[in-house]
Amino acid sequence: MSIRRYLAALAAAPCVLLAAHLPTAAIAAPATPAAQAALRTSHLVTRGDVTIEYFADGQGPAMVLLPSRGRGAEDFEEIVPGLVEAGFRVLRPQPRGIGRSQGPMQDITLHDYADDVVAMLRQDDAGPAIIVGHAFGNWVARTTGVDHPDRVRGVAIVAAAAKDYPPGMAEHVARSADLSLPDAERLKSIQYAFFTPGFDASVWLHGWYPQVSRAQRQAGLATPQATWWSGGKAPLLDLQAGADPFKPAASRSEVRDEFGDRVTQVVIPDTGHALIPEAPDAVVEALVAWARSLP
Repeated sequence: MSIRRYLAALAAAPCVLLAAHLPTAAIAAPATPAAQAALRTSHLVTRGDVTIEYFADGQGPAMVLLPSRGRGAEDFEEIVPGLVEAGFRVLRPQPRGIGRSQGPMQDITLHDYADDVVAMLRQDDAGPAIIVGHAFGNWVARTTGVDHPDRVRGVAIVAAAAKDYPPGMAEHVARSADLSLPDAERLKSIQYAFFTPGFDASVWLHGWYPQVSRAQRQAGLATPQATWWSGGKAPLLDLQAGADPFKPAASRSEVRDEFGDRVTQVVIPDTGHALIPEAPDAVVEALVAWARSLP
């Protein structure tokens, strides 16, 4: 499928199933990891008692990547080169409690995390940005769209859970991040919650920050879902993992059904909630195609 035909399919269909990738010519070959790292810059932005560290790669329209609960910017390493080669400036803020990012971790809400994102955008002098949130990060992305519409060009929710996801899933996330548990026990929860059965879930055995996970969980509970669920008024990309236990098949179209033509729905088959480690090329293809279709 050509990039032109892919974009046409996105515009014409309520749901696109990524059964096959775009040809490699559609997106330039990414730089080597060493070359990419050499071009990366690291920055700090401070507002009051909050300091946020963020990484910046590339030049062009801003695309912000927000990670899953209890995890950091490194989760996006596999997709940054492709996004940069496609012409985007990729910004990755570290959540409070990771790297050099710090600030209150108690008595906060998703609105505080959204304000962290916008502080970064202001310092980077970024125009309206595409905000990409993976798993828990999609809650922050949507909150940013609601609270700061002038700073948001579009919101991409990646492996976003259903409005009412199955009971017990949050506990699997908590066990995944609980470093006091044996690795074998944690791995069972990581495999179940985040990956398809045939994929080696040990790639996510490390990279967890328990204090961050707890703080984000409490911030989510302290923020009524109705205040952020819409993501504001900007276009929405609902990029789904086809075998995501947080998104049962019956809930596949709930965002599209609720918000109509604002939503482009794309499904990457045979992938779990972590999504990016299982299908990084397909994630890049979907994000780039949708981003290029925006006004």
